[in-house]
Amino acid sequence: MIRLIGYFFGIGTALALLVAAGVAIYISHLSKGLPDYEVLAKYEPPVTTRIHASDGALMAEYARERRLYLPIQAVPDRVKAAFLSAEDKNFYNHPGIDMTGLGRAVLVNLQNFGSGKRQVGASTITQQVAKNFLLTSDQTYERKIKEMILAFRIEQAYSKDRILELYLNEIFFGFGAYGVAGAALTYYDKSVNELTVAEAAYLASLPKGPNNYHPFKYTARAIERRNWVIDQMVDNGYVTREEGEKAKAEPLGVTPRRTGTYLFAGEYFTEEVRRQIIARYGENALYEGGLSVRTTLDPKMQLIARKAMQNGLMKFDTLRGYRGPVTTIDVSGDWGVALGDVKGLEDVPEWSLAVVLDSSASGLSIGLQPTRQISGDLVKDRIEGTVSREDMSFAMRHVVDGKTVRARSPADVLKPGDVIFVQKNDGSDSAYSLRQVPEVEGGMIAMDPHTGRVLAMVGGFSYAQSEFNRATQAMRQPGSSFKPIVYSAALDNGYTPASVIMDGPITIQSGNTTWTPKNYDGTVAGPATLRSGIEKSRNLMTVRLANDMGMKLVVEYAERFGVYDNLAPYLPMALGSGETTVMRMVSAYSIMANGGKSIKPSLIDRIQDRYGKTVFKQDERGCENCNAAEWQNQPEPELVDNSEQVLDPMTAYQITSMMEGVVERGTGATIAELGRHIAGKTGTTNDEKDAWFIGYTPNLVVGLYMGYDQPKGLGKGATGGGLAAPIFKDFMRVALDGTPNVDFQVPEGMKLIAINRKTGMRAGEDAAGTIIEAFKPGTGPADSYWVIGMGADGSNASGGSLSPQANQAIQSGGGGLY
Repeated sequence: MIRLIGYFFGIGTALALLVAAGVAIYISHLSKGLPDYEVLAKYEPPVTTRIHASDGALMAEYARERRLYLPIQAVPDRVKAAFLSAEDKNFYNHPGIDMTGLGRAVLVNLQNFGSGKRQVGASTITQQVAKNFLLTSDQTYERKIKEMILAFRIEQAYSKDRILELYLNEIFFGFGAYGVAGAALTYYDKSVNELTVAEAAYLASLPKGPNNYHPFKYTARAIERRNWVIDQMVDNGYVTREEGEKAKAEPLGVTPRRTGTYLFAGEYFTEEVRRQIIARYGENALYEGGLSVRTTLDPKMQLIARKAMQNGLMKFDTLRGYRGPVTTIDVSGDWGVALGDVKGLEDVPEWSLAVVLDSSASGLSIGLQPTRQISGDLVKDRIEGTVSREDMSFAMRHVVDGKTVRARSPADVLKPGDVIFVQKNDGSDSAYSLRQVPEVEGGMIAMDPHTGRVLAMVGGFSYAQSEFNRATQAMRQPGSSFKPIVYSAALDNGYTPASVIMDGPITIQSGNTTWTPKNYDGTVAGPATLRSGIEKSRNLMTVRLANDMGMKLVVEYAERFGVYDNLAPYLPMALGSGETTVMRMVSAYSIMANGGKSIKPSLIDRIQDRYGKTVFKQDERGCENCNAAEWQNQPEPELVDNSEQVLDPMTAYQITSMMEGVVERGTGATIAELGRHIAGKTGTTNDEKDAWFIGYTPNLVVGLYMGYDQPKGLGKGATGGGLAAPIFKDFMRVALDGTPNVDFQVPEGMKLIAINRKTGMRAGEDAAGTIIEAFKPGTGPADSYWVIGMGADGSNASGGSLSPQANQAIQSGGGGLY
């Protein structure tokens, strides 16, 4: 018997050794093909790129995986406790595999064998790191064994804290959120340091299956799972029983963070920055690189610009009548459901969508679009209001089949079921005014002329309606706002503000084509100074000036100022008939405002990588002795401006002084009401298709245009001075409030001489019709009266010629009416 027992023991031992050898060979075979776990040391997960305004306010986040990498030292203990309790309570004690948990899982799976229940796992956090980083998610025994082997190796190579750090930053939480920091923001709009016990427990319950514990689809299931995690935290001694019960009594409280842009009114600016980042570094850097981008946007100024531009567009649009409802829905049942499906304008929160429930001679009864709950479902309450006849008075002139007709009653304009935009009246709970999205559009830029930093940008009425950025992408004729470039070229090449040019009819012949430009008002003023020509925006004087000095010079300065890249050397181009952008025009005017130095417009101040290293800085100015080891009574270091001087500083002051005259007594006289030192120029193109105004103080340049996306006339008599200048004025009134009224600095050596406003000749300071004019050294008022463009016999010379290539330019007409 003893022999038999010994015989069986020997066979058993041999078989066990054979099995052990087989297992060892199998494990050795699996080990050879395992990935290199040392890659974890170089782990750089896709991280969210964040874009900030100049004051640090968050503008937008971009990510394929919304993740913010968080060092383990920055993770609060209660958050660690929640995840350890939910996933691996023995994490700090096991060598990578929890044998107790594994045995328990094996017993449970044996009991459930054949029942159809899903098998339970016993993966430790280390095993999950091995699977998430190095293996696939295949549900096979081979993958499980590889996972265990890697877990042992990882534990030997890295500290527990490092492994937990990798886990907490990699796992997926649903809603596009990866990592615990991203999840805290996505689910609760909080940092991890602000999470309560209940909130941390809910996040810890999600890695098992985010969709299974969706906060809105499966609320009860999510609460049950969260409460289980809280109980585990209590059992493991991380929180007291009382704290646990209090946490379990709380609702989920999930408040999903909005995605996309966060800073109100900054959508156009943000999108332009996004495009620039992609152009500079590529899409992967934007959506995975974890860049920190500090932009130049001034949020306060952006709000001012948005309001001024929107008000100007709406004022113009409402004078043209009402074009009808947004759409029409059925109001026989629950109108709120159908109305809830109509898309509004998220970036115009002052407006609400509403449906007409009844219309009569006195006004409208309306139902407001129901708001949506956090879950996305419509609220059940239905709010109604009224629109009086007075609050929709502009709609009494409405457009029918392209013709404007007058209505006798609001019922003639809108009927039940029509969906409209409304805005609540101040001080009322139920009274609203009718609104309509303007058909006319425009773009606006505000810039620091010394640095090129773009402080505000308006690309249109609403980004939600149209993402096309009219400040940077729209190619428009600048009209007479281009004339200061022509006059700058003249002043830089021998002319003075007192030079006299003939303002009289001129006809230019090119082959069989004749071009006869005219002033906007159709009149002529005879001989007049350059100053008068720009103040009154005289086309005939500008054409003669360009013809006298040569279009080659105008082209050179247009390109030097950055307005155009390849301007055709045709005379009509001197009147602004070439196409450019608001951004380019504002940059050009910045050169005149800053004393003639080149400007590179910038939307980005600085870009840092995920580690905080600066990889891009816009300010390229040098600073010698900025990093002195100690202070020894030496003077403060000064920034060295290395910008190219593209215009004589004295010329810059002369053209600025002349454009101050535009504001004081010329086409931009409405701006003078501000009582500020402002220089600027209006612009109106042929057939009144575009209206411009660009102006500046010593420290701020602002430019804008108004026009239809599909160019058409703005209406007879529409001008830059009448349409664009008031918008500029509204912006400047608020933007400059509380700032000193700084005058433009006169360059050293420049002479200020009294001249006759009409003849340009020297005059006594107290004589009638005089003006103080700026002259460069070596120049001054003419000693004898001479008129550029006048015939030798004293007649109004009107002849001229153009190159044969100019035929098309002539036939298309010149821009720059006013």
